[in-house]
Amino acid sequence: MSARMLDSYEPWKRGAGSEMGRPHGRFYATRKVLFTLLAFFVLTLIPLTASAKRRPAPEGEDAVAAYIVKETGSPEFLKSKNADTPRSPASLTKIMTCLLAIESGRMNDVVTIPLEATQVEPTRAGFKPGEQFRLRDLVKAAMVNSSNDAAFAIAIHLGGSLDAFVAMMNARARALGMSHTVFTNPAGYDRGIYAGNRTTARDLVILTERAIRFPEFNAIAKLDRVDFNELSTGKIYSLRTHNKLLERYPYSVGIKTGYTSMAGPCLIARALRNGKDMLVIMLSARTDRWSLASTMFDQGFGLDAGPVQVAETAEKSPRRVAVDAPEAPHSSVSVRRAQALEALRLKVESRRGQSAVTEIRGMSMNVRSSGADSSVKARMEKRKASAVIKLRGKSSRADRIALRAGKNASARRKQQLAMARQRNHKNGVVLKSAKKNASGNVALKSHNKAQRSIKTARKGAVKRSTADAKSAKSRSWKEGLSLSERAVRSPNG
Repeated sequence: MSARMLDSYEPWKRGAGSEMGRPHGRFYATRKVLFTLLAFFVLTLIPLTASAKRRPAPEGEDAVAAYIVKETGSPEFLKSKNADTPRSPASLTKIMTCLLAIESGRMNDVVTIPLEATQVEPTRAGFKPGEQFRLRDLVKAAMVNSSNDAAFAIAIHLGGSLDAFVAMMNARARALGMSHTVFTNPAGYDRGIYAGNRTTARDLVILTERAIRFPEFNAIAKLDRVDFNELSTGKIYSLRTHNKLLERYPYSVGIKTGYTSMAGPCLIARALRNGKDMLVIMLSARTDRWSLASTMFDQGFGLDAGPVQVAETAEKSPRRVAVDAPEAPHSSVSVRRAQALEALRLKVESRRGQSAVTEIRGMSMNVRSSGADSSVKARMEKRKASAVIKLRGKSSRADRIALRAGKNASARRKQQLAMARQRNHKNGVVLKSAKKNASGNVALKSHNKAQRSIKTARKGAVKRSTADAKSAKSRSWKEGLSLSERAVRSPNG
């Protein structure tokens, strides 16, 4: 093959103005531009990625979107961050649901589980449509286990429908002064058809301080486990809490946890120590909320907890470890809790009266003091005995007051009975006189009727006699006329 013919098969040897002047000339420029851009982005992103890896993740209070630390009853916050920023409350919504159930006074109602309540996810007790429970047991399931099916069953039973109950929730929120709160469902959903619940840390403080006024709410909020039966079949439901602070912090008395992927971990916690009643509110806590809440409580109580680290347990769950401070044994923890509850009981007894004392005594009954020293037990028993004596004295005084009130009431009842008898006697006399008057009126009426009948009879007799006279006169006149006619017609005449 000649060189001229070979040149015809080598297009890159053609002129520069030709379309094929270079190898793959049609896409060469485009590929060069794309390669340049790719190299630029790669060189730009490598240092950014390295700096992102070097930047530490936020920890402690910086990892919480909004929080409040305060003593109940105090208008001031010990600590706060973004207290008025609306966020999703997740299952903290159920506090309002359970508060409405307690305020309704219908905790002994029998609730039939509707179909709509069983079609919820993800946390649920597993109720079946048609099963029956006490309203009190459903409140326990919603508060302790955060069961969404229990919350929906409560809402439909009390409101008649889901929309009606949501309207009740929003009305109650406005009445309490929760000005930045909107509810769209009773469980805390923030995705799907029920999404839309929004509130603030400040509004949740208002809601919680209202709820803890009810002893039954406090008794339920501190439970770590609930067991109850279905009424028709006797099936046993056993549910556990998600609140790990109950076992990690000795002064904790519960209240409610919450979590969704949008809202993040949320928590409302309460602790009692030496007469102080502390609340911690957390929204979107992207950290170990149990350790952080313990630290916040210690700071509120004025305790020196030392530095705090986050350690991984065997279950991959964080736990609080105090550096250079040995962990307190279980017996000392029980003693500290018992002392805190006893101090709070004495304080409440002087301020709120017998009802609050009963509530705190119920709290102290749950304290496990098996490992306490004998001296501590003796002091506790002595304090309890003195409290019982005081209560007995109060009860005896109350009994005497009630006895005097009963005697006064019986005297008033006797006086009222005598007055009633006098009224009955007077009414009887009046009735007899009325009967006499009535009989006289009847006789008078009958007499008048007889007189009227006599008059009528007389008138009838007069009319008849007049008619007879007229008829006799007419007959006599006719007879005289006939006689005169016969005399005229007689031939002898």
